[in-house]
Amino acid sequence: MFNLEALNTLRSAEIDTIVRHFRTGARILEIGAGTGQQAAEIARRGFAIEAIEISASNYSGSRIYPIADYDGQHIPFPDASFDIVFSSNVLEHVPNLSQLNREIRRVLKPDGYCIHVMPTHSWRFWTTISSFPAVAQYLQSPRGPALPSANVQAQVQAGIWQRLRRHFGRHGERGNVISELWLFHPSWWRRAFRGDGFEIIRDEPVGIFYTGNTVFGTTIFSIERRQRLARILGSACHLYEVKPLRVD
Repeated sequence: MFNLEALNTLRSAEIDTIVRHFRTGARILEIGAGTGQQAAEIARRGFAIEAIEISASNYSGSRIYPIADYDGQHIPFPDASFDIVFSSNVLEHVPNLSQLNREIRRVLKPDGYCIHVMPTHSWRFWTTISSFPAVAQYLQSPRGPALPSANVQAQVQAGIWQRLRRHFGRHGERGNVISELWLFHPSWWRRAFRGDGFEIIRDEPVGIFYTGNTVFGTTIFSIERRQRLARILGSACHLYEVKPLRVD
């Protein structure tokens, strides 16, 4: 799996593509802000941005930007508060996507729109493939200090099983590791957005290749090399610009 430092490096690089789609002077809401790394990057570029995240997030102890907790369903801001709602690698983890999309529509201004970035079917495929050497590396690596002899076997087996579930289990809230090849495809997301009453303005690859595993360390592949690889192996993420359909 990627460590936090490596993940932040990749997310920061993605911001360079994402901010091109932000309207000058926009007030932005980031949903599922994690550590706040991307919110901080966006704020440094001169945008006013609020960030929200569920309190149970794995990143709750590593926040570097002011983030408001929310329940994952009800956005804690008044109607028509934001010009742009932004999320990065979040919507695939939302159990009730239609409910959250209703809330997004509510907090958007009449001329507001969304920028959503999601993992692709290419990311799912290469993450699955790279899980085999990643698990092999784990099995060959030291696993900490020796445990009391009576507990060694059970603890090691539990650790191996947990690691296998992390690598070969599903990533999002729907389907499984195989069906995510379709569920992460842009065709599925286009249909989902339209079904929730959003018009797709544009969608395009972010253009950086990576997987969910750090098999060869974090320094072998520069961002420039990952951009070249994305043209051959596919982009890890896809960007969607969508806006609510207005009923006259």
